[in-house]
Amino acid sequence: MTLRPRHAALLGAALLLPLGCAAPSRPEPAPSGRYIGGGVTVELRLDAADASPRLLRATFTPQEPGFHLYSVDLPEGGVSGLGIPTRLGLRGSLAAAGTPKADRPLRTVSPSGLGVALPVYPDGPVTLTVPVRSTGTGQAGAVISYGACSAQRCLVPVTEQSVPLDPS
Repeated sequence: MTLRPRHAALLGAALLLPLGCAAPSRPEPAPSGRYIGGGVTVELRLDAADASPRLLRATFTPQEPGFHLYSVDLPEGGVSGLGIPTRLGLRGSLAAAGTPKADRPLRTVSPSGLGVALPVYPDGPVTLTVPVRSTGTGQAGAVISYGACSAQRCLVPVTEQSVPLDPS
């Protein structure tokens, strides 16, 4: 009888288990979190603990077409009080080991009659990535802030929202 490679692997694993050899373990799922508010869905995903560097990714997706988010480069308080900077921070057992980077290029918008130029991302989703380091054990979480606007209107901003990173 000739064994196919798949069958041979299964037979080999079955023979090793009674001898005390464990079957290969599956990698643990990456911690993740989700928040919906201010017209935006935010999906968070943390790389596996053995990744180097370990990164936290947060994808901010406006729920309606034609909306953009403000840049991480927007100063606190905005420009002349306009705009909510997009922020991605950490709490609990994780700390940032660098600054957040966006996967989309910056552009500027100049709302008519206001005399300011505001740095924003193009309409649609933007993913921020930040390197992280462990500060101990226990629950980890992210802290997010953002504001979404279109050419006609802005939605209610979200500031300092805590999002737990679920280990499963």
